[in-house]
Amino acid sequence: MTHPPINCEPLKSLIRTIPNFPKPGILFYDITTLLKDKNGYATLVDALAAHYIGMENVDLVLGIEARGFIFGPALAYRLNAGFVPVRKPDKLPAPTARVTYDLEYGTDALEIHLDAIEPGQNVLIVDDLLATGGTMEATVKLVRQLGARIVGLAFAIELDFLHGRDRFKEYNVFSLLHYSE
Repeated sequence: MTHPPINCEPLKSLIRTIPNFPKPGILFYDITTLLKDKNGYATLVDALAAHYIGMENVDLVLGIEARGFIFGPALAYRLNAGFVPVRKPDKLPAPTARVTYDLEYGTDALEIHLDAIEPGQNVLIVDDLLATGGTMEATVKLVRQLGARIVGLAFAIELDFLHGRDRFKEYNVFSLLHYSE
């Protein structure tokens, strides 16, 4: 059973934009102002969940550090799934798989516990923002290394003008709020 989509456009009024952060020329979409609004946060989580309830059997929701941790556990709860954190290097205590990826200004890495995902499990990956897609691409590589099936990539916000979605043509990409510039 699929649920009707929830109109999320009013949530844009709860997102603060900050010009020239973290560097000149960047317009930062600050979700902290949405998160502190109890109705806004609830609407966002409910809308993400509504997209996946009845569509796919989700075993695990993976949240990417750090803002994927804000939505991931709540979404996992609503989908009756487990939650797995994808972390920056050296934050997880047990043996990990690691992927290094390129950034505009260097490289970074992400890790996940080796025993966090079993081969064949259905995984939904969530993060706050889809920009160029580099962080999500690294997470997809981690999940594939561990043999899981990716049922979707979920975002609160997508910056359409950066075309990050183009990196994920083989996946179900779902974003609640779209910005064209």
